[in-house]
Amino acid sequence: MKILICSDGTRAAESAIELGGLFAGPLKAETTLFGIAEKSQDKGPLREALEKQAQPIRSRNVALDIMVHAGEPIREILGRTSKTSYDLVVIGARWTGATGHYWRSEKTYEVIKAIQPAVLVAIGECKHLKRFLVCTGGKEFIEPAIQFTGKLAAAVDASVTLLHVMAEPPAIYADLVRLEEDVDQLLGSKSELGTNLRRQKGELERLGVSAEVRLRHGIVVDQVFEEAREGNYDLIVTGTSRARGLLRHYIMGDLTRSILNHADCPVLVARAGKPKAARTLWKALKGLFSIGEK
Repeated sequence: MKILICSDGTRAAESAIELGGLFAGPLKAETTLFGIAEKSQDKGPLREALEKQAQPIRSRNVALDIMVHAGEPIREILGRTSKTSYDLVVIGARWTGATGHYWRSEKTYEVIKAIQPAVLVAIGECKHLKRFLVCTGGKEFIEPAIQFTGKLAAAVDASVTLLHVMAEPPAIYADLVRLEEDVDQLLGSKSELGTNLRRQKGELERLGVSAEVRLRHGIVVDQVFEEAREGNYDLIVTGTSRARGLLRHYIMGDLTRSILNHADCPVLVARAGKPKAARTLWKALKGLFSIGEK
């Protein structure tokens, strides 16, 4: 695996270096510490600072290279990831305030949308990685993100909780809600949701990761953070979808943006695969009501 840790010398970037180091050692990853200075004359001082910050990572016997460029950060990161294929890019996230759509530096969101690898955003203080919370959506196209998360979790011996949040249905479907709240019954059903969650849990366990499924009803963002508070997770995993057309960029939905805005722990923005063709209405309804089948 190849990891790119990005730094502009700020405190947020120090957190990214520390977080990247927690993964780099167990993964035995080829790691590049990529410094980006605003001006050419700042490259020397930045390299000196990075050499000091890199010592804890090197102490874990990580193959670490330090590279320093001068220029606009997003352009430099995009250029670097275009030249070399990285599996994971680690960035810091400076807080800018709880107003508008973007509560952290807008560059954080732009990097996530622009580059191809998964992006790990360093938020808060992270000293260990033992519990991951994955917002699945319950769909097949999230499975590449599940597999990638499983590899990370296996390396650091972390457990994974697959969280699926369902909207509150009309009262006439109260019996269906009770069935869905029974995780074992849902996972044993022939429904699309049960089949997908069962396969995702199985994939994690195949990688040697302890995995469980959690179901909630209500507003997705509210339920994600309710689960995050109750579960004391060290990492939240969310996703992006690839934009259609010739341009290669990613669409960051409202859920991912809200998680980045509100999270007080690191957030992994993984890349999902292409959605499969939509099912017919009849098949969708048939899948829902098969939850109660034995």
